[in-house]
This record gives sequence, structure tokens and C-alpha cells, in this order.
Amino acid sequence: MQRAQWPERIAAAREQREATSRTRVMRKVTHRDGARCEVDGRKLLNFCGNDYLGLSQHFAVVGALQDAVSREGAGGVASHLVCGHHALHEALEREVADWLGSPRALLFSSGFMANLAAVQGLLGEDDVCVQDRLNHASLIDAARLSGCRLRRYPHADAEGAIRQLRSVPDGMAMIATDGVFSMDGDIAPLRDLALIARAQKALLYVDDAHGVGVLGPEGRGSVPAVKLSVREVPLQLVTFGKALGSYGAALHGDADIIGHLAETARSHIYTTALPPGQAAATLAAVKLARQEHWRREKLGELVQRFREGARKLGLELAPSSTPIQPVICGDDARAMGMARSLEESGYWVVAIRPPTVPEGRARLRVTLSALHAPAEVDGLLDALARAAERAGLSREALRAELRATPTP
Repeated sequence: MQRAQWPERIAAAREQREATSRTRVMRKVTHRDGARCEVDGRKLLNFCGNDYLGLSQHFAVVGALQDAVSREGAGGVASHLVCGHHALHEALEREVADWLGSPRALLFSSGFMANLAAVQGLLGEDDVCVQDRLNHASLIDAARLSGCRLRRYPHADAEGAIRQLRSVPDGMAMIATDGVFSMDGDIAPLRDLALIARAQKALLYVDDAHGVGVLGPEGRGSVPAVKLSVREVPLQLVTFGKALGSYGAALHGDADIIGHLAETARSHIYTTALPPGQAAATLAAVKLARQEHWRREKLGELVQRFREGARKLGLELAPSSTPIQPVICGDDARAMGMARSLEESGYWVVAIRPPTVPEGRARLRVTLSALHAPAEVDGLLDALARAAERAGLSREALRAELRATPTP
């Protein structure tokens, strides 16, 4: 037997990425000042981050972090179940649960770890997890690592979800979906999925990383936005690194489910707790998100302004009412060329390509923040118009390309 050699495999994979315009390079940010940042020595206006409410540098958030670190130190010390569970962690869990209308919340170091906990902690090899085809990678990986049967339905297709559930009639069942889809910005059909979950005796789990802080009353997310509660959606995810501008995540929902995960979820038990200072920063951010409604109102106005401007320019947008506004480019090289053109004009917008998005649907993922001014959105639109003209992007040609590409 002749084993394959790692250097050859890695080199071949690299050549393939280069040939298809899919190389990925980390950019170095040396300074941030609101929505402006210095990237590899260039000053750019950031339209690709997830700081939707503009809280990451808020003086109250930063001050809470500094004060807690000066008193409690920089590290989490140990896992929550050993000696790492601090009073600040408990205060944050209570605040999150109260804000989001759940009996209990449980902290995690990241949304990825929380998704692993939710699926691995509740499903085994005899069970089934039914997921939207465009779910975040962490949900898909969580199902694969749990050993359960993973079934995926066409994007936002509730009838597809029920067909997949009926194809596996035995074992425990979970429907898992993003609330707001991170690359398209659209919202899952949550009311339909809740009805299906009830009829099929399945647990509905919503990863609302990009919905909490932005949608619903008090920014409570996509689930309250459609008047659903923990009764219909017993388990949800909130991340702190998006609209809250901090770091970490929490699962929240039914008290018995959260209690079970606190004692059994491997990604909770076997990892160091968040630093108490980080919990203090997030606690301050949650309070701001609850109180300062003007941030969501301004964000909504900017989204509408961008969409109206893009429509007048003939750009192809995904059907999104959230701060995630993808400009569909189709071809990978075209998306990369437009991103470079925008950067030359002083705007930082990242080109998103497969496998993050489906084949033939590369896009510029424009994200808006309460930190942006209306004039800055107008400037981005002008730069997009020039980039599209330079790339030869026409709506008619693009739509013909997309029609020839299978729907995910």
C-alpha cells in the first residue's frame, strides 16, 4: 500500500483554490475607531463586520470590561463546574434570560461551542436532526459529531422540513434552523416550523446569532418578532459577538433542557469559562441593547436607504430586511474584483464565495451598523456602482447566470 503524502495533498488543494479564485487571506487590523479601521496600513470604512448596534467600543461596555479585569483578572481560571463560575457569569445568565423571555440561560465560549452543546447534548445515533440547507456550519458540524441522522431541506422550505421528518419516523427529532441566515440575511419561516415541530413532536431549536439585538420587541430576536415564545421554541442561541459587540454566547430556553445541558454538554463541561471581565462587558451591552431603541431604529433606516439605492442602481440583492445585505455577483472572480474595487475607493466589503455560499452565488456581504452615517451608505452605493460597471455586472446577465444554477 502506498500512502498519500500530506505535502502533495496540501499543494494540490492550494492549486485548486488558486485556480477557482477561492484562496483566503487574513487581513490585519491595526486600529478600529467606530466604523473606520486601519487594515494593512490603509484606512477603510468597514461594511463587513457584525457590530450591528455599534456597541463594541461603547464607553460603558469598555469601562465594564476594564473595571472587572482590574478586580478579577484576565482569565476564566477553570470550567464552570470546577471553580470558574463567577458571580458575573451568573448575573449575565439572569439578565439574558430575563431579556429574552426564557426561564434560564447557560453561557458558552462561542456560538460554535453552544451549537455543539445543543445538538450533541440532546441527540444520539438513533435520533434525527432536520436542518435548513443554508444553516451555519456549526449547526451542520454539531449534527455530524453527535452521530445522529442529519437530514437537510431546501432553504426556507417548511414543507421540505416536514417531508424530512416523516422520512425518519423513529427516535427523538429536532428541527434546527438559523433565525437570520448569516450569508443571505433573510429570516426563517419560524411560525410554520413551530407548527411542524408541534405536529411531529420535534424540538425546534433556533440559532438567532444575527437576530438578537436587531429584530423584535426590545431587540429580543426573530422568535419574539413573530410572537413565538419558549413554549413553541424551547431552545435558542444568542451570540454576544454580533449585535452586542462582545464575545461568547448563551443557550436559553426551557429550564429542564438548559439544566440537562449544564450537566452533560461536553463543550460546556470541558472548557474554561469566559473571563469574568468579558461577562461584565456583555452585561453592560445587553442593558444598552434593551434600553437604546434608537440604535435599531437608525439601523432600519439605513437598511431601507441601502436597498432603495441599490435597486435604483440595478444591483441584485437578496430578499433581506436585516443589516445583512448581500449583493449577488454570481461568479467568484467577479465578486473578488468588485471587492478590490471597493477597497480602492476606501470601503471594506468582503467577497463571500463557495463553500460558504452555494456554487454560482458568490456575493459581496454588505453589513450595516448603527455607527454608519447616511452619507457613508450613499458613498458605498456610489462605489458599488463604479465597481459593478468595471466588472461588467448587469442585472440581466446575472439573472440568466443564476437561473442556470441549481437552487440550494
